[in-house]
Amino acid sequence: MVAARNVPLMEELAPGLLRVTFSLPLGIDHVHCYLLRSSSGCWTLVDTGLGSRDPEKRWRPVLDELDAPIERVVVTHMHPDHVGGARDVAELTGAPVLQGRDDYAQCLAAWGDGRSLPRLAEYWQKQGLPDDEFTAMQSERDNLGAAVHFVRDPQLLDPGDEVDGWRVEVLRGHADGHIVLIRDGVMIAGDVLLAGITPTVGLYPNSRPDPLGDFFETLDRIEAMTLDVAYTGHRSKVDDPAGRAREIRAHHDDRLARARAALDGQPRTAYDVSLALFPGDLHPVQRRFALAEALAHLERLAYDGRVTRVDGGYVPLDA
Repeated sequence: MVAARNVPLMEELAPGLLRVTFSLPLGIDHVHCYLLRSSSGCWTLVDTGLGSRDPEKRWRPVLDELDAPIERVVVTHMHPDHVGGARDVAELTGAPVLQGRDDYAQCLAAWGDGRSLPRLAEYWQKQGLPDDEFTAMQSERDNLGAAVHFVRDPQLLDPGDEVDGWRVEVLRGHADGHIVLIRDGVMIAGDVLLAGITPTVGLYPNSRPDPLGDFFETLDRIEAMTLDVAYTGHRSKVDDPAGRAREIRAHHDDRLARARAALDGQPRTAYDVSLALFPGDLHPVQRRFALAEALAHLERLAYDGRVTRVDGGYVPLDA
């Protein structure tokens, strides 16, 4: 069930656990935020959707439905649809914002004052992106950037920290510093796991060098955890997190094989491979995801010794 545009949908999933769904103007049309009952009787909000030009209009229906104030805001990761409204909620409620230490550093690099259009252009053009597509992609990124109202100098979280009885873990891959909250077999998962679709895993400027390798480690860790349910940032909850982790691993194994098969002996750029993995005309945001994901898979193949980098592209190595 998805909220109508600009009208949040609030559902009680379990005692002391609420889900708020906002619409998104992206490839995926909604995002879930979660409200956790605190030991004080107040609420902890996990994730905030996109930032709004009118935060009062966007969030007042949610705040008025609650029987107690929001006393803290936790951000799982720095993607616009999760961190975007953090400052909006903080200013409306006075609640502090908590964010993973590594994730906040990535947030500053991606959305702070130091981001550089020339460096970004050089990075993507090295991966084979045509100039005209970069221009369209940058326009969309600027639109997204305007909706990222992150909070500077939040309270920083590290693995093993606790937030009102919820344990913080860093599970990398979808985002370098992605955090989750875990308690009593329940994971507030952000985009680490998703039902029916797979989290995007892409290689971006200033990120860790092998995000797919990081994500495989994350999936191994989830398989080893004792989890009953994962409440996710999109779509429905995941009732078998370990089983879903295995399915997602198999999906990426298949995509690795397809990425290698797209190489024909001549150096092929990540953009070339993205067209084979994700054919058709894509929205600029979706093409950026496709390019970053192709690059992440090619780099994992390179770390595995199955391809090598030659003249700005990739060629397969003999099996």
